[in-house]
Amino acid sequence: MTEPAPSLLDRHARGWALASTALALLPLLLQLPSVLAATIAGVALLTAVVSRRGLLPVTVRLLLVLAMLALIYVQMGVRPGRDTGCALLAAMLAIKSSELHTLRDARSLLGFALFAPFAAFLLDQGPMTTLLATLAGVCALLALQRLAQVEGRSPTPALRVQVRGVLRLLLIGLPLAMATFWLFPRLSQPLWGLPDRAVSRPGLSDSMEPGQWLDLMADDTPALRAQFHGPVPAAEQRYWRGPVMTHFDGRTWIGDRRNEGRAPVPVQAGTQRWNYTIDYEPTDRRQLVALDLPNSAPAGARLTADYSLVSDRPLASLSRWTLQSAPPQVFAASLSPRQRQLSLQLPEGFNPRTAALARQWRTEAGNDDAALVRRSLDWIRAEFAYSLDAELPGRNAVDEFLFDQKVGFCEHFSSAFVVLMRNAGVPARVVTGFAGGVRNPIGDYWVVRRMDAHAWAEVWLPGRGWVRVDPTAAVAPERIYDTLEDRLGTEAGGMQGAWLQTGQAMDWLRRGWNEMVLSFDATRQQQLLRPLGMPDLSPAQLISSLVVIALMALGAMAWVLARGERERDPLLRAWHRLGRRYARQGLAREPSEPAMEWARRVDAQRSDPALLALSQRFVHARYAGTHVDHASLLADLRRHRPSSGATS
Repeated sequence: MTEPAPSLLDRHARGWALASTALALLPLLLQLPSVLAATIAGVALLTAVVSRRGLLPVTVRLLLVLAMLALIYVQMGVRPGRDTGCALLAAMLAIKSSELHTLRDARSLLGFALFAPFAAFLLDQGPMTTLLATLAGVCALLALQRLAQVEGRSPTPALRVQVRGVLRLLLIGLPLAMATFWLFPRLSQPLWGLPDRAVSRPGLSDSMEPGQWLDLMADDTPALRAQFHGPVPAAEQRYWRGPVMTHFDGRTWIGDRRNEGRAPVPVQAGTQRWNYTIDYEPTDRRQLVALDLPNSAPAGARLTADYSLVSDRPLASLSRWTLQSAPPQVFAASLSPRQRQLSLQLPEGFNPRTAALARQWRTEAGNDDAALVRRSLDWIRAEFAYSLDAELPGRNAVDEFLFDQKVGFCEHFSSAFVVLMRNAGVPARVVTGFAGGVRNPIGDYWVVRRMDAHAWAEVWLPGRGWVRVDPTAAVAPERIYDTLEDRLGTEAGGMQGAWLQTGQAMDWLRRGWNEMVLSFDATRQQQLLRPLGMPDLSPAQLISSLVVIALMALGAMAWVLARGERERDPLLRAWHRLGRRYARQGLAREPSEPAMEWARRVDAQRSDPALLALSQRFVHARYAGTHVDHASLLADLRRHRPSSGATS
């Protein structure tokens, strides 16, 4: 017995399948590197167009696979990661349309395509990804519905009717999905961790070298959002402390990783206190930031010896931290011999002109370290300029910056200042993090962007300990030539002001999404009923509540689906209901038995003239086209009972 030939696709079914695949691929492409995403999208479009006339040869498909693998290798290297796996999925999905020929191929393509939006959630769980994934799911259901119509050779209803049917199915399942999201017990710690990304996201690092920060400083996406509970620090105090750099090899600054295992040095805090919560965007790194200086480390993080915060786990998703900071009065009143040595360490043979100048200044200043700091800042204020178009330095980077170029940004100023201080015998180090922030007036919180990344210096002065010095801020305003705001056009005026307000509204919505969805963890789940005055829920109570609500939701789904199967014609529905009443008394109508013959048979077994009259009216209304009062007939059909006799 030969198998039937596979059903071929028509033009409309093929279009639905390809459109659904493209929409499913979109949220994943938006999370990949731009060049790679654009190439995959181009290959998908080209493959779909070329394969319209028939299947591509196996050789061509194999070459496409090899080319895509090579492209992913060039873009991401050999290191495996979540984004590497997602890129492979997107590339294979782009080529999959070359095999689209039959209904079975289309169903296979749609099933494969639905993995793409789920993979996108491994890289981003934002509202845009969720919206695109939902649209992709709706479109895939419509495409599967179209394929079923083609296979069954049934007429195609209007698009609005199909969309309404699919949305109805989604709404039926929504209560169960919401109950599962809110009540399914969440783990405070995951059983396993997701792999890191092969291409890391922009974020602070524990090293700093020339040119490293340009990409980070050109990114205006949020790095964190801060909500203050009480006083808000002034602009000159909004320094978000991150990694501290002590080792210098002539080109690169590196933090002392051994500080993670040491206790924080003693600090005499000031009277001012800032209580705040930060929502930190994912970076796949472990470096956190806090206002200078954090009083203690929150749960899930550690405070290093130099008061940097380090998370216990890589920050692969949005995280929330509740902190308290206070500006120090005395930060490390004394230095151990080892700490002093590290804070004065310099590589030999580098920057001879800077070393000579520092020795000269030391001779002139005597033992007054603060005078050396003031003299350095006065020099910067008088002769230096700020610009992002600074040249990459050579071997003696600090000499070139201080004596030749005299133009740069925070990376240049902080590094050169610390090298100058160390040559003069003043303990100094580089501190990185963020500076500033913009208040969102809609939600009354502060947004710190990645482009707010900053590097400053700390010098150790007798009696005061470590003191923050920002040499970049010493540049005279008239010599600030090229800023990030100039390049991005973020001045709030005219149309740009309208765009700024729109951006603030969008960020407020994104923060609301983060608050309601992404930060809903095990702790918040247990506190779900606190606003109602009820105690925290235990895991057993969560499971019990989920089971009860899930059963109710499933019952409601079954009821709605059953109603959806009922006869749409109210007259015929009332007639069938009448027949079921008689069936319960052993007088059921046979499926092929006409209405009047059934009524006569019932009347012959028991006198029922009312049924004869109702059947006659029903036949006239249903089949003869006679004008009948439908409302009256419906009422009589609903009222009539086999045991009640005539009701006509």
